[in-house]
Amino acid sequence: MDNIILVFLCLFIGFGLQFVKAFPKNGYLALNQFIIYLALPALTLFYIPKIEINATLFFPLGIAWLGFVMAFLFFYFLGKRLGWSNKLIGCLILTAGLGNTSFVGFPIINALYGEEGLKTAIIVDQPGTFTVLTTFGIITASLFSKGKPSVKYIFFKMITFPPFIAFVFAFIMNLFKINFPMDAQSVFQKLGSTITPIALVSVGLQITIDKKSQHWGFLTLGLFYKLMITPALFYLLYKVVLHGKGLAVDVSITEAAMAPMITGCILAATYGLKPKLGGMMIGIGIPLSFITVAFWYWILTTF
Repeated sequence: MDNIILVFLCLFIGFGLQFVKAFPKNGYLALNQFIIYLALPALTLFYIPKIEINATLFFPLGIAWLGFVMAFLFFYFLGKRLGWSNKLIGCLILTAGLGNTSFVGFPIINALYGEEGLKTAIIVDQPGTFTVLTTFGIITASLFSKGKPSVKYIFFKMITFPPFIAFVFAFIMNLFKINFPMDAQSVFQKLGSTITPIALVSVGLQITIDKKSQHWGFLTLGLFYKLMITPALFYLLYKVVLHGKGLAVDVSITEAAMAPMITGCILAATYGLKPKLGGMMIGIGIPLSFITVAFWYWILTTF
């Protein structure tokens, strides 16, 4: 219960800081950088060497990779059929196809499933969501904007992304069955534990709603796909078709129900893919996801 209270408290604190003049308007940028350069790599270095590699890892990995492909196919063919612009299609693919599996996902998974659930969430996020972002995400952004995808640029972005570097290093350690000394592990764990409060304060700082926007119809479709259709498809695939059971499956489906990824929306805006729509996908999607994630958690624990 204390973890649930912490989640909402930090979210409301971040939202409240928007109205404090002494707090910088773009303060969330520094918080995000702290998470990307320190907290996420530390959490990865703490957990990945301990994870047992087995067939169940395909469940969390599928959430990001298969989820993005499904979103691409859905919005590409629907958009072309309805005559949408490339920028609109690209924006919806990036925002509805990538989930907030770390900034929002980690705190929620930790609150619902504890430390064991967090191990699975890291697999969804590091070799999953963030790797998809730095590969398929950049390719998609380039294809639907005026630019052209550069293999060199994509590769550079991926190998210089701090959490990805930490994941590769930790994965190699896992393969060779080695780990850090206990003192180092304790430091990584303490740094990683800062993700929950800092990430949610950052999210609260970024919540904005434009009542006069012309994108409400597309916003509704994008969020309905991300928060309801995506987890429903994975529930059917994992639970009904593949008869999957256990914590790894439940955590994976819960992560599939997370709100749009903040970094994915930033990528869309960087390439000029409907930045206002992307901002609304975050601003409304994140608080709304607390309700829809609770719904899917009820489904998973009841049926």
